[in-house]
Amino acid sequence: MTQTPDSKTLNAAASTTIDAFHNGGFFLVQPAGSGHRAGMDAMLLAATVPEGAAGTLADLGAGAGAAGLAAINRLPDLNAVLIERSHPMAECARRSLALPENVHLAARAGVIEADVTLTGSHRREAGLADYAYDYVILNPPFNSGHDRRTPDLLKAEAHAMESDDLFERWLRTAAAILKPGGQVSVIARPESLAEIFAALGKRFGGVEITPVIPRTGSDAIRILITAIKGSRARMRLRDRILIHEGEGHAFSDQMHGLANGRAAWPRQTPNRPSK
Repeated sequence: MTQTPDSKTLNAAASTTIDAFHNGGFFLVQPAGSGHRAGMDAMLLAATVPEGAAGTLADLGAGAGAAGLAAINRLPDLNAVLIERSHPMAECARRSLALPENVHLAARAGVIEADVTLTGSHRREAGLADYAYDYVILNPPFNSGHDRRTPDLLKAEAHAMESDDLFERWLRTAAAILKPGGQVSVIARPESLAEIFAALGKRFGGVEITPVIPRTGSDAIRILITAIKGSRARMRLRDRILIHEGEGHAFSDQMHGLANGRAAWPRQTPNRPSK
């Protein structure tokens, strides 16, 4: 996830950079001085989509599209719809798809500018059809709305919850647009686990939880959760993902593979949705 040399030639008025992901496998237009810039969370979320995945993925709250594009860059039979409410971030996603470096992805991805918390006919009119997707991934603004907010309004919108029922609203939409047996993936902070469980409710089963820890002996800083629509499988608590090894800041071998699209983090529980 490094900045490309060509970024110096960008339009200064647009205040964006072009950044390489998956060791140059795809590129992303991102805000330079404001808003959310994609990193580890997006790459981990994309890694939950299993090898051989096909059909269509919805990236809810896609931002500039990092997670959705990372998934389809690794998976040639998968399409993605990048769904983002913020107009500046949706424009970054559109500009990303228009880059010559992303020509191999452009035909398999599109952008919908819509609020993912819309319900019923309003959601469908915005382009989010019922039972349309095989996979849904979401990286919602999971920081507490009571925390001290950044003065950067675009970044605040991407990072801070607007309501106490955020996960209920986002996972309600995920359940509505997923096909029966479809997989949802969420990345969040560990303190959100209870709210996520409550939101998954009877909509999803076969919940798998993976703690993400900075290094051996540390507490988790993220949780990675997958579940299956309509499944009755039991919950599973999985081994951790280790971000760093040793004292330095370099990625562990495990994290390096996940971050650069050379490895996946597939589910352990077989998908057996209820009839």
